[in-house]
Amino acid sequence: MVTLSQRDVEYRLGDTLMQGILVASEGAFELPTVVLLHDAFGLGADMIAIAEKIAALGFSVFGADVWGNRTTLKAQPEIGPYMGSMVGNRPEWIARVAEAHRTAAAQPEVDADSIVLLGYCFGGSSALEFVRTGGQVRGVIAIHPGLDILEFDWSAANAGTAALVSLGAIDPMATSEQRAQLERALNGADIHWELTLYSHTVHAFTSVKAQFSPKPELFNYHPRNAERAWNATTRFLSELFPQTSGA
Repeated sequence: MVTLSQRDVEYRLGDTLMQGILVASEGAFELPTVVLLHDAFGLGADMIAIAEKIAALGFSVFGADVWGNRTTLKAQPEIGPYMGSMVGNRPEWIARVAEAHRTAAAQPEVDADSIVLLGYCFGGSSALEFVRTGGQVRGVIAIHPGLDILEFDWSAANAGTAALVSLGAIDPMATSEQRAQLERALNGADIHWELTLYSHTVHAFTSVKAQFSPKPELFNYHPRNAERAWNATTRFLSELFPQTSGA
């Protein structure tokens, strides 16, 4: 049984205080690392639980605080202004992800050359935007990212980066046209990508909170495909880092 340690890590971008979290096995030093980018609800208990599951596989996990001040949102109506503040100021958005990456790389538990980004929903979009604009990581995993808020100029991306994108086939925020646009961009940038596509599945399908969605045609929990996406994630990580216990 792996004994995990957990500590808060404060970092700043301008006047904004971020309160991230580092989860790793006790005494860990320079492990392969996942930088976890939270969904639109923020770095809450569900995201921290994911960090713990990944750390138990032999990784250090840095949970980023993109909203700042460990802000967590409770309901869909709260999300729009926060997401709008990032999508409407893309340099700030990408800078917050970059600062989380830089802070993670500076931690003693982290091997700075062995970092993967993992993001859910808004976090998945954030991870793709970071890589698109030249962020240096071993790989990126985007679970039901909103493709509708992405840009598709990948000319600054680092060729050879590994990417896994998991989407619902009827996600209105990741339409077939947007998927095709992303595929063309990834091919043009020589990203080593794979796409997992789940039938009868909409947005936010891994989020237990989405089972109570007032708009299930837009957001809805799909437990079977949530498990499939998790299995795809752990398989992808073990391929990149076969030395971990998740291999």
